[in-house]
Amino acid sequence: MPRSGSVVGPAKDALVETLARYFPNAIATRIPVEVEVARSHRFPSQTISNGSGLSATGKIPLGPETEKTVIEFGTAREVIFACRLPLEFEDRIWLRTHDGSLDAGATVVAVQMNDGRTVVAARFTSKVKNWIVRPNTRAGEE
Repeated sequence: MPRSGSVVGPAKDALVETLARYFPNAIATRIPVEVEVARSHRFPSQTISNGSGLSATGKIPLGPETEKTVIEFGTAREVIFACRLPLEFEDRIWLRTHDGSLDAGATVVAVQMNDGRTVVAARFTSKVKNWIVRPNTRAGEE
């Protein structure tokens, strides 16, 4: 029986752990976040005329999709989590914690799917302030 005040999480997720093995510096984190992905639908074979004689590839913004999940593993540059969002390789996402300590963009670098669930590894698009996982550095380096 857990002690009062202790955190009890769900059983370990084998699919998340499998993807984490491809990131040897990944450590378990358990950080609750909201993931947002902005979607647009592209029509690469069609063009849209704007009336000026110019045309462009059609792209219709569909708006953001969000989901609350937990970052299960992290490295200095990547996060790994499970979700139900239909994410794909190279999708751009935004990760936010409820207190704003993490508020960063990332790009999907790996995806595994199983039974309607998606396990994602995403790499931050820039250096993240306050990120808890620091890169391994030798003395005197940063």
